[in-house]
Amino acid sequence: MSKKLISFDWAIKRLLRNKANFVVLEGFLSELLFDNIKIEQILESEGNQETEDDKFNRVDILTKNSKNELIIIEIQNAYEIDYFHRMAYGVSKSIVENLKKRQKYSEIKKVISINIVYFDLGQGQDYIYKGKTDFIGLHQKDLLGISDKQKITFVKEQVSDIFPEYYLLKVNQFNDNAKDTLDEWVYFLKNSEVKDEFKAKGLKEAGEVLDIMRLKKEDEYGYNRYLDSLSLKASEIFTLQTEAEFKLKEDIAKKSILKGLDNETISDITDLTVARIEEIRTNS
Repeated sequence: MSKKLISFDWAIKRLLRNKANFVVLEGFLSELLFDNIKIEQILESEGNQETEDDKFNRVDILTKNSKNELIIIEIQNAYEIDYFHRMAYGVSKSIVENLKKRQKYSEIKKVISINIVYFDLGQGQDYIYKGKTDFIGLHQKDLLGISDKQKITFVKEQVSDIFPEYYLLKVNQFNDNAKDTLDEWVYFLKNSEVKDEFKAKGLKEAGEVLDIMRLKKEDEYGYNRYLDSLSLKASEIFTLQTEAEFKLKEDIAKKSILKGLDNETISDITDLTVARIEEIRTNS
């Protein structure tokens, strides 16, 4: 048995910001980071715009945990070819905005950037990737560490503990076969369902908090509007792609006509009808 729930991307903007529901986010973060994560507070998730040309740093949710680390959770449905750059920008902006004037650089907060995408980004066969910063010697190939004095002063064990950390979940590449508790969360992120046998932290609470049947009337209306907007966006993308493909076929047909190819051959190449090709030929 499984229960259909509200999608995580909508819930994270509305229901999961409530302190009473932190247990859901804490469960997800604990499973992903292999740590016992406690959320202290939800921070403002839209960065300040310093100039008219400065981009807003819009992230779905920005939290601070009990270790004084910043955790960004960003969910993206539509394809963005420059999403890697967006990840870098969001982290950089968060670092700068959370270091006050006259604070020492050592007070920079570690940022953990968690990105859940519903499209294929980059090239790779896995569905969960982790990125961190290590310094490797060009000649000795050794890993640069921090001194004992730095470990005591900054309460860090490795250089990478200071720098941002990235997680990328490409949920559509998950095969729905949950082999561990982290996979159970990925299954939920992909399907908006929780199976009865799932044991992952936070999923039991998610099954209660995100139950569609328990939504307040205003939340139910807002959620349905959100689903409608996703359908509209998908239709807009499909229309643009279809028009672009059709224009490409017509351009190929025009070039083929100039090369002296007959209508039937051009039709085989482009999948355009002979009648359409004849129309292009007439108007060229």
